Amino acid sequence: MRNFIFISPDFPDNYWKFCRELKNNGFNVLGIGDCPYNQISDDLKNSLGEYYWVSNLQNYDEVFRAVAFFTFRYGKIEFIESNNEFWLERDAMLRTEFNVKTGFVQRDIKKIKFKSQMKKFYQKAGVPVARYHLVKGLKGCLSFIDKVGYPVIVKPDNGVGANDTHRINNESGLKEFLKHQLPVQYIMEEYVDGEVNTYDAIVDGDGNPVFETGNVTPNSLMDIVNDNDNCAFYIVNELAEDIREAGRKTLKAFKVKNRFVHFEFFRLTRDQRLGKKGDVVALEVNMRPSGGFSPDMMNYANSTNVYKIWADVMAYGSSLVQCGNTYYCAFAGRRDGKDFALSENQVTEKYGSAIKAVSRIPDVLSGAMGNMMYIAVFKTKAEMDGFYREVLKTK
Repeated sequence: MRNFIFISPDFPDNYWKFCRELKNNGFNVLGIGDCPYNQISDDLKNSLGEYYWVSNLQNYDEVFRAVAFFTFRYGKIEFIESNNEFWLERDAMLRTEFNVKTGFVQRDIKKIKFKSQMKKFYQKAGVPVARYHLVKGLKGCLSFIDKVGYPVIVKPDNGVGANDTHRINNESGLKEFLKHQLPVQYIMEEYVDGEVNTYDAIVDGDGNPVFETGNVTPNSLMDIVNDNDNCAFYIVNELAEDIREAGRKTLKAFKVKNRFVHFEFFRLTRDQRLGKKGDVVALEVNMRPSGGFSPDMMNYANSTNVYKIWADVMAYGSSLVQCGNTYYCAFAGRRDGKDFALSENQVTEKYGSAIKAVSRIPDVLSGAMGNMMYIAVFKTKAEMDGFYREVLKTK
């Protein structure tokens, strides 16, 4: 039996579905996580061949011993995967140590995790990128800003999502930022006025996409995190051709195989140095699925099963799963402490069968996604826009 180690299969909650489909495809699915076995869901338990509990997933020695134990007990490990941004470097280290050839290894990490390194591959793909400067001190920052002007964006060169991302509007703001001890390397970029559009794909063993979709974030995720705002994004009913083209070129530049990917682009909202309004500009790559509940939203939007498509690629190199009717799938994340016009019951009554999920958002995801989520599908963008106006309206 083929052995597949899944790191942190209990988080996010929906990731047990990846394990289920792997098991259905004949894999011996071996979970490693820091959630005690008696606290993981029955769905996950039924999807695993065995679960190894570690007290702390960030303790590499513990996780290494877990992989070594599974190797001793079951033989060769074919895949080690988490599908989680936080563990990408850990996954690569383990593949390197245990000679697992089916994913990125340690020598690949810089190009897939460091924003400054990603730019080289976007450029190789022919996609424009924002100019950047690696932050070392005031003099270098001011020299860079002399070229690009204010505002600028500053964030960790190796970071997750919009965490610790800052917009700096003037020299006093820059000096305020720099007076704090910087714990990691930060990257400064010229500001881009754009709407985030993504290319999401499941890529087969030959580097070809077998499933493609995308999402749009009308408001900036950085602003949501920094301003404690509501969250709104949606899966498109049809992927724009220029995003598809940019995404496929990026796949080739990074030589991606056997992965679920989430590539981020700006669609410019005004003419600027990087292009005309509507042009596509690179933001960053993520070599894992779009976070949180996005895989389920992709299913709702495309009448399909991305968990099975991904597991088929792992098992067989491709998939025969098809998509059905397509919809806009909207995510509305409401922030606690706001006085919303519609109660939860009123939202579900008003939108009825269009509502696919209503749930509290785990605290670890709430900074970017809000505290209470509503996921719904619509045939037209006008219907979806009306949903956002009603659900996020305050008294």
